Amino acid sequence: MISVAAITFLLATADLIFACTYWHQLYGVPPSRLLQNIASGLLGKPAFAGGNQTMLLGVLLQYVMMFMMVGAYYIASRRIDTLNRHPWIVGLLYGVVLYVVMNHIVLPLSAAPKTPFVPSWIISSIVAHLVIGVSIAYGARWAAR
Repeated sequence: MISVAAITFLLATADLIFACTYWHQLYGVPPSRLLQNIASGLLGKPAFAGGNQTMLLGVLLQYVMMFMMVGAYYIASRRIDTLNRHPWIVGLLYGVVLYVVMNHIVLPLSAAPKTPFVPSWIISSIVAHLVIGVSIAYGARWAAR
């Protein structure tokens, strides 16, 4: 279980760094605003007026969501050997599933305000989810040993 926590921490942190860097470098969005945007999934627009409290909630939600992604794959990989035998292929497929679930189910059902269509973000986000999926698959295989 320690390895699941370590994988979660590393991936959630890397994902936050990626998103904060992308939005800050291209559009000048401060990291605090990105964290509040994550919190807005629960709180809606009031998250942006919540200061440090909603920033911390955003961080917490980021790590909880990543734990759910890592944990679900880890549990499944204990029962389905193919997930450990083919982490590259299955990880890419898992990344696609994660992208679709997050962007076409979770976000539309959340209280987060709708964001503008940014093609470079969509492409970057798909690539990031593929990397996360493969990392989770290899991490689960490593944790099984």
